[in-house]
Amino acid sequence: MIAKYFPRVFLYAVLILSALFFLAPLYVMLATSFKDAAQIRSGNLLSWPTSLNFESWRLAWSSACTGVDCRGLQPYFWNSVTMAVPAVLISTAWGAINGYVLSLWKFRGSEVLFGFLLFGVFMPFQVVLLPMSQVLGYLGLSSSVAGLVLVHCLAGMAGTTLFFRNYYTAIPKELVNAARMDGAGFWRIFWRIVLPLSTPILMVTLIWQFTNIWNDFLFGVAFSGADSKPITVGLNNMANTSSSVKSYNVDMAAAVIAGLPTMLVYVLAGQYFVKGLTAGAVKG
Repeated sequence: MIAKYFPRVFLYAVLILSALFFLAPLYVMLATSFKDAAQIRSGNLLSWPTSLNFESWRLAWSSACTGVDCRGLQPYFWNSVTMAVPAVLISTAWGAINGYVLSLWKFRGSEVLFGFLLFGVFMPFQVVLLPMSQVLGYLGLSSSVAGLVLVHCLAGMAGTTLFFRNYYTAIPKELVNAARMDGAGFWRIFWRIVLPLSTPILMVTLIWQFTNIWNDFLFGVAFSGADSKPITVGLNNMANTSSSVKSYNVDMAAAVIAGLPTMLVYVLAGQYFVKGLTAGAVKG
């Protein structure tokens, strides 16, 4: 009996230990954020707070200093919202149209174009910092949220195109050919046939893009100005702001606030992400 169930028990034990190991940093962050200074000095990283102290969360949101600016993470958070929402929607729509064209409306040289486009997936973003800053300067978008939106749309276009193109190749071309014979044009086929079939890959792309854009630091620190810095830059500035006493509880609360939107997205829509990744993997 023991030999029969041992492999399953061992598997679950390994999975549980792996999950605990993976979630340990989050536990430390949450526990520390609810402690006051005395509890931090007298306890250890893994000890649970004796009482919940929300003062560190209030300071992290509205009063903590990031350099000489003592408004907390609030302005940086709303900068990220203003940047991420349009960038995610535009890059996803852009990738959907590109994938639609490159899979169902092929033309001479489309495969070569797609091959060149794939360079954007593997290209290190550091090599585009200087030319991108020059382009933003020419367009008058330097150090602005609009400039960050444009940068993230361009940076994400290759990935979103790859997602949609590979997904749309599984759509039977007979559907498109029949619609064209009935007189449907490019956009009508897209809106009435292709887009209703795109829910799984839409969810994958939206979650993927939101996570990448919200968590981005490189473009945020390179292209933002004093009033357009995203939350990742604000968090970095807060953690590196020197003071007489280091407020670890405030820093931990700020880190949780910065990561909360992406965590909520995965908790609320994670099942759609998995379904979207596996959609079309098995044909029956």
